[in-house]
Amino acid sequence: MSFSISGELAACVILATYLLGSIPFGLLFARWLTGKDPRQHGSGNIGATNAMRTGGKKVGILTLLADILKGALPVAAVAYGLHDDTLSHWVALSAFLGHIFPIYLKFKGGKGVATMFGVLIPLVPWVAVLAFAVWLIIFKTTRYVSLASMVAGFLLPFLAWVLASLQHQTAELSLLMMCSILGLLMIARHQENIVRLRNGTESKVASSS
Repeated sequence: MSFSISGELAACVILATYLLGSIPFGLLFARWLTGKDPRQHGSGNIGATNAMRTGGKKVGILTLLADILKGALPVAAVAYGLHDDTLSHWVALSAFLGHIFPIYLKFKGGKGVATMFGVLIPLVPWVAVLAFAVWLIIFKTTRYVSLASMVAGFLLPFLAWVLASLQHQTAELSLLMMCSILGLLMIARHQENIVRLRNGTESKVASSS
């Protein structure tokens, strides 16, 4: 059973999700627990990898979980509460955009990997599982977090289409568009990593959160 909501309410939900996605948990946890600012250490990223480098394992794990949940919770609320697939896709994009372009940090955020997985888990869990499997294989093979993340992001729409085909279903256009945008934006946020990979100077454990 689906519930219809007004366009104004839908816009409020999307905006609220963006504001939630903008919360820089890596920065908050690092400052709270260590007094350090991850933007001034390592890669300068506020994601889980650099948060761990800056503040240690506890900060990294807390950041990872928070960045996943800020994507998963609002998407799950819309997908399972309102049963509105199209709105849930917009909410997923909004949470992701909040993380990579946070209003609280002058739109300079993380790379979106954890939040990308977060929004996928309640929507298309098997796509999330397969994307993580791709990530893990590439990482184990190359030891490049950045490369693993970009390959997983690039394959998102293909994985969604294949899984729908295996279930004898037609993948929703809005889902394929969402996966494509997530993947392309996440890859775009890795421009510096791409340059370092070309130059052979990329760290074997590169920041990619």
